[in-house]
Amino acid sequence: MAVKPKVLLLGATGETGTSILKGLQESGNFDIEVLVRPASMNKPSVQKIQEQGIKTWAIDLNESSNLISALSGVDILISAIGPNDLMQQKKLLQAAKSAGIKRIVPCAFITIAPPQGAMLLRDEKEEVYNDIKFLGIPYTIIDVGYWYQISFPSLPSGKVDYASVSPKNIIHDDGTAPNILTDLRDIGRFVARIICDDRTLNKYVYTFGDILSENEIYRIAEEVSGEKIESTQMSIEQIEHGLAQAKSAFSQDPRDPMKRTFFYLSEYQHSKYVRKDNRPEYAEYLGYLNARSLYPDFTPISFREFFVEALAGKAKKVYASS
Repeated sequence: MAVKPKVLLLGATGETGTSILKGLQESGNFDIEVLVRPASMNKPSVQKIQEQGIKTWAIDLNESSNLISALSGVDILISAIGPNDLMQQKKLLQAAKSAGIKRIVPCAFITIAPPQGAMLLRDEKEEVYNDIKFLGIPYTIIDVGYWYQISFPSLPSGKVDYASVSPKNIIHDDGTAPNILTDLRDIGRFVARIICDDRTLNKYVYTFGDILSENEIYRIAEEVSGEKIESTQMSIEQIEHGLAQAKSAFSQDPRDPMKRTFFYLSEYQHSKYVRKDNRPEYAEYLGYLNARSLYPDFTPISFREFFVEALAGKAKKVYASS
């Protein structure tokens, strides 16, 4: 019997990490272990992982010798660490190099954007990627666009508000900018394929379930629900003004997590709807591989299917435990 590749997953209790863990389990192709902070060991989400028989390492990322022990024998290291802790990944890299990791998948999993200058979040991620390349560790970068779970409109009836993070209907500019979208649940299913594919080694890969503009999203929601959706338009000038305000507030106090989050979100809006970065043509210009082309046998969840579930009360609100 062939030995399964061993995967060590950091950030397994977050939204993306939970999807990745489930996708790896569903595939049945991996020996999975999880890395958590010692302070997180007693959290219900971590205990639930342990109850599934998954080996869990509780290690401070500053403890290099212990990290090398955890990484010994690991084939693939995947990070789904939170956005405010991205630079903590750097503490893993030398240990990963020393342990002979065959592939590292750093925390990417966002929209398509240029490597510098358009989004601070992207800039910070690329800083980690560059350190990986400097050390010569084999890698794969996986981006997923925006989630369906944070891309759907509210209905006049309020039927899908239970699953919404922010039930506000805003159309950015004229609503025609196409965007790469992936169902959160499909991220792990894509990852399970990508990480054991030699074609994706030392490559950037993007996933998607649908490529839709806001106008198309609203039209699908209206067709499925039978309701007429009202919205407010946000002009390019308003988007740029909001970004300038967010940047100013952030620069005054970069350590404030709320100001950082607001800045991130403002840059997302600008990148998606003004620059129009998050689309297949730009991804391919940047050299990404298309996961749908790589795995034509895999049919991801469509946005329409997701919204039908949401209307039926079967969707899950993201960040509900945050």
